[in-house]
Amino acid sequence: MSRLKRWLNMNLKKLNEDGSLKEEYIQQLRSYGFDDDYIAEHGQGFKEEYERFHLLDKTDPEPWLIYTAYDFFTEEEKRKFNPDGSLRPEYVEYARSISISEGALEEMERRKKIDVDNYNEVSARYAEQGVNFGEQQMQERIANSKSYIQRRKQMEQDLRNFEDIDSLPFDKDTKY
Repeated sequence: MSRLKRWLNMNLKKLNEDGSLKEEYIQQLRSYGFDDDYIAEHGQGFKEEYERFHLLDKTDPEPWLIYTAYDFFTEEEKRKFNPDGSLRPEYVEYARSISISEGALEEMERRKKIDVDNYNEVSARYAEQGVNFGEQQMQERIANSKSYIQRRKQMEQDLRNFEDIDSLPFDKDTKY
């Protein structure tokens, strides 16, 4: 989405869609004792920001990567489920061959479809506000994976320095 849309959503109580001050906000400023010259100058500042974001969105739009719920499935889930959350036919055959009940398969599919629908709903709600929910989630995953690697390296360093194993950030079952 656009920077302008995000900026308008941040100033939703103050501004109209065209960047002008809302009448309620003007009345609020007057009730605080501000004169009309200050209010006009204040409104002009918002209008200039509006124009700046509008021009920026036209000349240098932000990339909008589209992530689906399927992008966040684990490898195992990708083998079991289609992108819409339904079970893959080959997995259903395999599950029947190892005696997984139809009820259990239906429940797995129902839960995954709910997960996919929830992701799509949240993603659409964020997009209305100009925020790329999928990209935020992906960046969070990337940051978490980096921090895991950093913690692992630190643990290895701590082991070389003869730190107490109980003080390390990993559970006791981790093989050192």
